[in-house]
Amino acid sequence: MTDTTAPAPARRNAKSGLPWISTPLLAFVLIMGWQFYVTRSHISAFILPSPLAVAKAWLDLLGSPRAWAHAQTTIYETLVGFGWGLFIGVGLGVMIGRLRWLEMTLNPFIVAVQVVPKVAFVPLFVVWFGFGITSKVIVSAVLAFFPILTNTVLGVKSVETGHRDAMTSFNASRLAVFYRLELPSSLPYILTGMEVGIVLAIIGAIVGEYLGGNSGLGYLLISKMNAFETDGLFAVMIHMTILGFVFYFAVGVLRRLLIPWHQSSGFDFGA
Repeated sequence: MTDTTAPAPARRNAKSGLPWISTPLLAFVLIMGWQFYVTRSHISAFILPSPLAVAKAWLDLLGSPRAWAHAQTTIYETLVGFGWGLFIGVGLGVMIGRLRWLEMTLNPFIVAVQVVPKVAFVPLFVVWFGFGITSKVIVSAVLAFFPILTNTVLGVKSVETGHRDAMTSFNASRLAVFYRLELPSSLPYILTGMEVGIVLAIIGAIVGEYLGGNSGLGYLLISKMNAFETDGLFAVMIHMTILGFVFYFAVGVLRRLLIPWHQSSGFDFGA
């Protein structure tokens, strides 16, 4: 009797390729449902514009130098804020993960700051640092900092004690232990924190812009709202979404480059 069961690699390849078909198909169905509802319900375009109107507004946004200037501001604030959050989060996370007394000392303060909604800090930062880019960068850094810090601590503490003892028995220096053992073992955790952190960084920049700014995509969003351009609101949101996807994808590429050996590397959403 002939075995018609597909080999395991073939099944895995078919499974990994499924999202490339199902995801666009689902998006198409949602857009068609949106269009059908707008057409049949005769809802006001001010409340809910049609997908075609939103697409036209987005194309107009792509051709607007002013919109690109706002996007560049948001990109700058996000990257600089994320960079500071990454630098401080990894540095402090390594120290906390290695020093038990430091973890016990700082943990109450870290938890206290984490439970406070970060949006509450925006007015305070605006008062301290003004309406310019600095306050937005700080908000972005604060939001990116905590997931990076938490995952770095978990990564350092996940190192096997036996591996660390083995390197110590060979008279390896603390720097050698860090670079050859702790850093490679912690990278999957740090990169996971970076994936969360980059998304929160752009959220922080945008929230800072529309609560107290005069440039950036957040400011542009508020401008569209004040002008009662609902299709423009959707267009700016699409711009923000694509920007977030680009940043997230960039961290995913970095994961594949730095830890190709780890099972978390790759974009196989179906696995």
